[in-house]
Amino acid sequence: MPSVDNLFAHLPAELPEELVGEILRTQNLRIERIVSRGHASPPGFWYDQETDEWVLLVKGSARIGFADGSEVALGEGDYLLIPRHVRHRVERTAPEGETIWLAVHFSGDETGQ
Repeated sequence: MPSVDNLFAHLPAELPEELVGEILRTQNLRIERIVSRGHASPPGFWYDQETDEWVLLVKGSARIGFADGSEVALGEGDYLLIPRHVRHRVERTAPEGETIWLAVHFSGDETGQ
């Protein structure tokens, strides 16, 4: 029988670094729950991923910066598709509570583009 879990379960009281937990993995798909609390990417660090990434900000707020100098603010319910090899970083997450992300990494032509 399938088991039920909850995105808001098992949140630690202390969060010295971002918490990344894998929810599902297949050959072409990885789904993660990411929990941040005032975290940001280290100075000079850029994600440059081999897969496309669709992120949904479930709770909290965040700002993502891109190598071209642009930034995007995300609030609860906002989602964003980051194509593979688009360099990006987390500029900030809300320090006053959890920021909970759902990140879907995928490869292939799933976007239909």
